[in-house]
Amino acid sequence: MVAGLRSVVTDLGDGTTMHCWIPKLHNPCKPSLVLVHGFGANAMWQYGEYLRHFITHFNLYVPDLLFFGGSFTSRPERTESFQALCLMKLMEAHGVNRLSLVGISYGGFVGYSLAAQFPEVIEKLVLCCAGVCLEEIDMKNGLFKVSSLEEASSILLPQTPDKLRELMRLSFVRPARVVPSWFLEDFIHVMCTDHIEQKRELLEAILKDRQLSSLPKINKPTLIMWGEQDQVFPLELGYRLKRHIGENTQMVIIKNAGHALNIEKPKEFARHLKSFLINEDSRPSSPPSLKEQIQKTFSFDFIRYWSGWGALAWGVALLLLERIFETKLFFLLSLTRCGSPLWPSSLSIQ
Repeated sequence: MVAGLRSVVTDLGDGTTMHCWIPKLHNPCKPSLVLVHGFGANAMWQYGEYLRHFITHFNLYVPDLLFFGGSFTSRPERTESFQALCLMKLMEAHGVNRLSLVGISYGGFVGYSLAAQFPEVIEKLVLCCAGVCLEEIDMKNGLFKVSSLEEASSILLPQTPDKLRELMRLSFVRPARVVPSWFLEDFIHVMCTDHIEQKRELLEAILKDRQLSSLPKINKPTLIMWGEQDQVFPLELGYRLKRHIGENTQMVIIKNAGHALNIEKPKEFARHLKSFLINEDSRPSSPPSLKEQIQKTFSFDFIRYWSGWGALAWGVALLLLERIFETKLFFLLSLTRCGSPLWPSSLSIQ
C-alpha cells in the first residue's frame, strides 16, 4: 500500500496488460488526477514523493506505461498515440471518464496525445519538459546534444556506469560528483535492463517523420513547466509548444534546473503543480516530509550540499550502515529517502 493506493494489473485484451496504482477507495466527490512518468524506471519512482500533495484532493492514478514497470503489450505499435489509447482504456476500466493529467517528458508526449484524441476527457493538462513540438529535422540541425538516435538511445537507456554518468550530466544542472561504479551498476541492473529493444523502438517512434505542422492542437487549460537549462529537450521546445497551443496556456520556467526538474527542484515543482491543479481556497496545509523535518531541525539542505565533500560524507555514513543491513539496496533506498538528485527518473528523448 502506498499513500492510500493499491497496486492493480489490468488486462486490456489483445496481449496488453497495464499496471497502475489506484485509490484504495474511489471517492466519487473528488476529481481524478493521473500522473504519467517519463523514460525513467517506473511511475512510482518518479512520483512517490509528490503523492502527499494531492492524495487529499484527488482520486490518484499512477500508471506504468507500456514496457515500464508492470505494463506490457505483445502488439507491435510503439507510438505515443497507442500508449495514450491504452491509458484511456485503463482509465475506462477503472470507471474514470474525466481527469486531469500530469506528464513528465515522455509522459507529456502520451498526455498530449490523450488530450488530442479524447478532448472531452481532459480537464487540466500539465506538460513538464515534454518536447512534443520537436521535429525530425531538429536533430540534424543540431538542436540536441546528441547527433543521432543511436547516440540518444545509448544514453537514455544506459547499460554501463559511464553512460549513466553521461545521462546524469545531461539531466541535472549540478549532477552528483562522486558516485561509485558498483552503485551505478546496481541501479542499471534493477532499473534499466527490462524491455530494452522495445524502449528503443519507443524512442524511434517519437522522432520518425515528426513535423510540427501535423501535430494536432488542443484546447484545454494547460501548464507547461520547463527547466531553464534542460539539455535533453532545450527550452526552445517549450516556447514552441506554448506558441502552438496558444490560448489557455501558462508557462513556468524553473531557474537552475535541467531536464530532471522534478528531482532538482522538488519544492518549486510541487508548488506550481498545486497552484495550477488545486483551488487555493480549499487547500489544506500538507504535513512536512521527513526530509523537510530534518532540514528544519538541522538547517541543512540535502540538495544544495549533495556534491563534493557532502556526497562523500553521506556516502561513507550510508556504506557503514549498509554492513548492518547487508545489502547495497539499502544504500539506494536511503539516498532516495534523502531526496538525492542522483537519478534521472524523468528522462526522455524521453
